[in-house]
Amino acid sequence: MAVTELSRVIDSVTKDKGVEREAVIRAVEEAVLSAAHKLFRMEGKTKELEVRYNEETGEVEIFEFKTVVEKVNNPDVEISMEEAVKLDPDVELGDSIGIKINPDFTRIAIQNAKQKILQKLREAEGKVILEEFKTRKGELISGIIRRIERKNVIVDIGRTEAILPPEHQVPKEYYRPKERIRAVLIDIKETKRGPQLILSRSHPDFVKRLFEAEVPEISEGIVEIKAIARDPGSRTKIAVASNDPDVDPVGACVGMQGSRVQNIIQELKGEKIDIVPWSSDPARFVCNALSPARVSKVIIDENNRSMEVIVDDDQLSLAIGRRGQNVRLASKLTDWKIDIKTESQVKREQQEVISLLMTLPNIGEVTANLLYNEGFHSLEDIAFADPEALVKAAGLKSIEDAKKIQTAARIALKDKLEKMSVSEQPPTQTSEGQ
Repeated sequence: MAVTELSRVIDSVTKDKGVEREAVIRAVEEAVLSAAHKLFRMEGKTKELEVRYNEETGEVEIFEFKTVVEKVNNPDVEISMEEAVKLDPDVELGDSIGIKINPDFTRIAIQNAKQKILQKLREAEGKVILEEFKTRKGELISGIIRRIERKNVIVDIGRTEAILPPEHQVPKEYYRPKERIRAVLIDIKETKRGPQLILSRSHPDFVKRLFEAEVPEISEGIVEIKAIARDPGSRTKIAVASNDPDVDPVGACVGMQGSRVQNIIQELKGEKIDIVPWSSDPARFVCNALSPARVSKVIIDENNRSMEVIVDDDQLSLAIGRRGQNVRLASKLTDWKIDIKTESQVKREQQEVISLLMTLPNIGEVTANLLYNEGFHSLEDIAFADPEALVKAAGLKSIEDAKKIQTAARIALKDKLEKMSVSEQPPTQTSEGQ
């Protein structure tokens, strides 16, 4: 890098990379100073040096500083009074005087510092990029695909390049150079080569940012995205709520004749999107999340944060979805474990439980149905229940009646466990010839 090129390099980096001029000049001065020291050390000399960039000439100047003395013992750091006066008539003994080093030496130092200058400029540029993009984490980023390296898609986003790694790409999507692409900035990693910007098209936040960009009511805070569950490239469920009773959150996201959601689906290359209304009532929210399936009944187990969802027989495949996708996404969206059963399944299970309960003394069909409806669905439920709860649920006459039923339930449960234990034992092996 010749001296005459420096001003052009500094101007270019300042303009194109957005790095402050002072930072670029400082990087150049530090690199040249380091190279000059190294050159002198190779000659066995130690000097006090200073490097300055001359804005008027566009050149780097190197000065060596020497102490003014009467008698020179070390010419590397000392200068005689006689020689110093020629440089500065006002100099006095003991002063430190700067002497400009030969331009040829300066050129050599700059050539030797070329790689270090470029490295320093990259570091300065990296700091600028880091400062700019660390506040943009999670934002929607647009760019042009430049190339593909080891399955990584390299995207030109203006002042720098970003990476769309394989784990953040959408299955079945194809990426070609010169194509325009949008993704969400998911992470910024600091590496030896500078900051590395990581993009994602598979993250749920990508869908969220697309809705924010497409639906004004979301960006204005009228409609709120409460939750998102996504199978990238296949299907997304998004739950929305409105802070204005006059605004339908689902309708706002769908748009006139589906225009808004269709724009997003087009960006997602045909990925299906279910927009459902959010509800503070967990049961209602789960029913909404299982759309387009219709739910008949929901039984909530708050302790285990699970729900038993009952649907008509013709709704089962719709509720579960292909390869369980619908119920899986609904569970992820609502953060509730969901177990789906059909009406006929529930009736069969109910009849089995009622028949089992009727094997206990003093329990007829009416009493068995009462117990079932109050949540007593097994021998364990009966055996270890609060006797008073049994009296109340089954309409028994006394605690003693409840205890008799519990005793019979425990005996039946013990017999059941013993039979299971015997059936699980491996058959007795016999040797040949016995």
